[in-house]
Amino acid sequence: MASSSIQNMPHWPYDAFLSFRGADTRKSFISHLYAALNGKGIYVFKDDKELERGTSISPGLLNAIEDSRISIIVFSQNYASSTWCLDELVKIVQCKNKNDHQQMVFPIFYDVEPTMVRKQTGSFREAFSKHEEAFRENLEKVKNWRDALKEVANISGWELKEYRNESEFIWDIVKAISSKIPVKSETLKKLVGIDSRLEELRSLMDEGPNDDVRMIGICGMGGLGKTTLARVVYDLISHEFEGSSFLADVREKFENEGSVISFQRQLLYEILKLEKDSIWNVGDGINILGSRLQNKKVLLVIDDVVDIKQLEYLAGKREWFGSGSRIIVTSRDEHLLRTHGMDEVYKPNELNYHDALQLFNMKAFKIQKPLEEFVQLSERVLRYAGGLPLALEVLGSFLNGRSVDQWKSTLERLQIEPPNKIMSILQISFDGLQELEKKIFLDIACFFKWKTRDYVSKILEGCGFSPVIGIEVLIEKSLLTVHENNRLWMHDLIQEMGHQIVRRQSPDEPGKRSRLWKEADVHHVLSQNAVSE
Repeated sequence: MASSSIQNMPHWPYDAFLSFRGADTRKSFISHLYAALNGKGIYVFKDDKELERGTSISPGLLNAIEDSRISIIVFSQNYASSTWCLDELVKIVQCKNKNDHQQMVFPIFYDVEPTMVRKQTGSFREAFSKHEEAFRENLEKVKNWRDALKEVANISGWELKEYRNESEFIWDIVKAISSKIPVKSETLKKLVGIDSRLEELRSLMDEGPNDDVRMIGICGMGGLGKTTLARVVYDLISHEFEGSSFLADVREKFENEGSVISFQRQLLYEILKLEKDSIWNVGDGINILGSRLQNKKVLLVIDDVVDIKQLEYLAGKREWFGSGSRIIVTSRDEHLLRTHGMDEVYKPNELNYHDALQLFNMKAFKIQKPLEEFVQLSERVLRYAGGLPLALEVLGSFLNGRSVDQWKSTLERLQIEPPNKIMSILQISFDGLQELEKKIFLDIACFFKWKTRDYVSKILEGCGFSPVIGIEVLIEKSLLTVHENNRLWMHDLIQEMGHQIVRRQSPDEPGKRSRLWKEADVHHVLSQNAVSE
């Protein structure tokens, strides 16, 4: 697959080009299809609105075909009788083959069967008898028309006779075309720092032969932008696949429903168009997924996975998917991803200073540069957020439109009470730990940040905490990292989350908390003899 960085994405002036025989369908089917596509925000070139008809195909029409991401060809009884339509068709096939299949072609068989188009029987045979007579001095042109018809008729499309009514027919076409139109790059450019992450992730996705099935994990702490990155990749490249599905918020929905059946149903509906009540238990879902997707090149994103079973039920084996498929999984747990056999695990970093400042300014001021009186205050917010996108967005939005005094008051309060919106996201990782792992985490957050791993392990071993495996689990859960000289480190906001958990044990009386790390609190407890049992 070609690289799809935001700057390098091909620009298409038109989303779709409509090729049709006007006398057959312009005032009926085409008008309804055009209205439905237009209603979905799909920019369609329809030649009778854009160009005047001439005796031969015009340069403007050729340019319109070249400038369209998708060509929709509506075959009807008299399509082949129009040399204009046949010239359009040849140009469409040339563009599809020339551009490494970046331009897509979808045939619609309105009142003809694919075999009639492919073998040129019925009205198509009659039309070509006349063409061969009229172009007996240029039979190569006629051959090109025939070849183009055969090639397009072999592409999977839609046949009217398979539908109960025309409205259902049009709705299915519009849904499919809409799914092939990626998010416009103008929208994506609003996402700060996304392009470098996107290119790094795509390089991992594109390693190895193109027909390999590759599973890629995206791992990191909460609020880092894993889901956003997966969503951007999905929106940019989903049109390159035969089917695609984005399964969002797996952890949260799994906790509420206790099952992945709803995700199996969503996956099968979005990729195979199977009705959502086609499965009633997880086993049936596994069997269908394992047998029905083997010949489809699919893009599947499974977001926020916390349990290996969730992956086993939704993407159990790479053999479930057709050649060239890509499976992307986001999780805070690196061990889970590697256990399931990810080909690569991408771990995005926090935003650098420039990108962090840009994101914060967009949220706090709606502009790229802060107002003069807020520059130093903004620097303090940036130091507090530590490049975490979630914190920058939450704090920037909260401070937007507030006075200098209110900014100063907010910064003072942050030292005492971090925003719940940030802490609740970060604490999800803590809540999923075993009890001994929670104790190890809180001890490191309160006492041992920047201490060596050996030193911390030796102390915690004396407490009976089994720190060798416990520290490794915290690293895998994206709560802890190991820096130079084997020193343990955690993001300032994760450390603050640990402090907050301990403070909540007894907000007003430090002596009743499990840990004391501030000199003032220690002095208070000892001088007031306020130590709890």
